[in-house]
Amino acid sequence: MAAGYNSGVIIERFVPGREVTVSILGNEALPIVEIIAEGGFYDYKRKYTKGTSRYVAPAEIDGGTADRIKRQAVDAYHALCCRDYARVDFRLSENGEPYCLEVNTLPGMTELSLVPMAARSAGIEFDELCERICLMAASGRGRCL
Repeated sequence: MAAGYNSGVIIERFVPGREVTVSILGNEALPIVEIIAEGGFYDYKRKYTKGTSRYVAPAEIDGGTADRIKRQAVDAYHALCCRDYARVDFRLSENGEPYCLEVNTLPGMTELSLVPMAARSAGIEFDELCERICLMAASGRGRCL
């Protein structure tokens, strides 16, 4: 158990439902991606073992809920003073309530990663995505004050 290593342990309530993620490019939320872990949780094995998870991009979520999740993702991105790009992970409860899990400030950027998957869903191919990120970074704009 974690308490065997340190007395400071954080325990979160599990939220049953769907796992979704929102990639942010600049200040824009890209299409939501749903992560469907086959036979369990989206753990290390299911994340990095081919064929153990499926991805739906864009996620099949009603428009109002999708807009709400995207707004929350952009708000979290700004609250943490992110710039250029990031990814915000959520659990969508069984009654449709989004719960923000984390903001990944340096998400994976292989051609098979979730940010490029969301970008592709928005019509942005991998080379263009990388170019946009580099141009934003070089401009130095978007710094949090």
